[in-house]
Amino acid sequence: MRRIVAVILFCVPLGAQAHEPHVCGPGIPDAPVLSGHLEQADIVAGAVEFAELFEAGRELFVGQFNVCDGQGRPAATGTGEKRAPGQPAFIRTSSPEANSCHGCHAQPRSGGGGDFVANVFVLAQALDPVTDSTSSEFSNERNTLGMFGSGAIDMLAREMSTDLRAQAAALADGTHTLTTKGVDFEVTIAGGAVVDSRGVDTDLVVKPFHQAGVVISVREFTVNAYNHHHGMQAEERFDLNPDKGWEEDFDEDGVRRELTVGDVTAATVFQAALGVPGRVLPRQRAAREAVRKGEALFGELGCASCHRPTLKLRSRRYVEPNPFNPPGTFNDTSQSMSFDLTREGERPRLERTRDGGALVRAYTDLRRHNLCDAAGPDAIRFFCNEELPQGRPAQDGLPGTEFFITRKLWDVGSSAPYGHRGDITTIAEAIMYHGGEARASRDRFVDLPSEDQKAVVRFLKTLQVLPARGGVGVRDDSDSDSGG
Repeated sequence: MRRIVAVILFCVPLGAQAHEPHVCGPGIPDAPVLSGHLEQADIVAGAVEFAELFEAGRELFVGQFNVCDGQGRPAATGTGEKRAPGQPAFIRTSSPEANSCHGCHAQPRSGGGGDFVANVFVLAQALDPVTDSTSSEFSNERNTLGMFGSGAIDMLAREMSTDLRAQAAALADGTHTLTTKGVDFEVTIAGGAVVDSRGVDTDLVVKPFHQAGVVISVREFTVNAYNHHHGMQAEERFDLNPDKGWEEDFDEDGVRRELTVGDVTAATVFQAALGVPGRVLPRQRAAREAVRKGEALFGELGCASCHRPTLKLRSRRYVEPNPFNPPGTFNDTSQSMSFDLTREGERPRLERTRDGGALVRAYTDLRRHNLCDAAGPDAIRFFCNEELPQGRPAQDGLPGTEFFITRKLWDVGSSAPYGHRGDITTIAEAIMYHGGEARASRDRFVDLPSEDQKAVVRFLKTLQVLPARGGVGVRDDSDSDSGG
């Protein structure tokens, strides 16, 4: 019987056999955090119940990895390039810099976002030698985002990608508007291929993770993060890809199969099955009226044209792995598992629809937009502070650094600080610093009377991460007499 031992003071027995745990090397009289590993074959065969898989994923999320597990990557960069041995065990800027996923994803509870102190330095992990500089010349400094409701976001993106590709395949050469779930994407087709696009890459795969919108799935995000932040290398990327130049113990730390395919499935399912954010409404009538007014104004200002209150899933099931996953991230759908996003996992869950679908009240369109302009130093400082494109192509004569995916607002009331870098302390300021495509909506907000501005902020503050025990997506806040 297999157990994962984590930093919490209990362990969960799993019904599947697992391969032997790692052992510490000579001179280290200690033990790894993980006493065994899940196998994908057992998960697919149903030998691991959903509740067991979720708990295994939770412990992989909160477990503080050590060198016996394979923590660290002395001979590899955080993007999987070979380097001369000597990578520091921990370095805040170039990483590894975290002991556990929970170390950064902790607010307001495990699985959430992070304070400014938990910022990450995206792309610095690729540097050889490492850097201790926080200059934007070397990295894009980003605030840690929450993972609540990420299974629904993952599946929305998959359905949208399927729609976009099917539409494009039926079109002749020329410029067209593709529409999925009410969201428009402009594409130019030449020679039967998409050669230019707006809001999505030319592969027409919607990438809903990272603030830049460059990561396809929860699983890809997880595999990247384990290597980047912890130096824990997933076998699906390294051990099982010798044709890519990777190999067992690629990072030369003496540990092979640091994370099995089954382990990553468990960690992915845990994040995908976290509860969805909801609403916390004030009890006092006047405060509720202000919230209702703010919600109406949010639409009237044009904010809801990008921060769409609701997108609909055709299917309620989360299916793992994602068929769009890139090489190095497990994508063999013949070895898939699934669960119902409306019946399994943490509560609150998605709302069911009569046609077998579900409603996702995430306040996003999962589209990349330009948030930058030359209207003033505040816009440049807060939303135009990056120098590295991170896979975002130039568009309309503008560098890729100016495009970001529409932020999900369904947890905005409990996800301070704000902005890509986490250097904005209030929701009102975050609205005021919008530029580019959002400039007109921002200007309308600035022109509102003060009480109307406060009403918009009060509405947004009702969008929160709810306690895991909550059974519904809306609750009264008995301790509050206002929405903000």
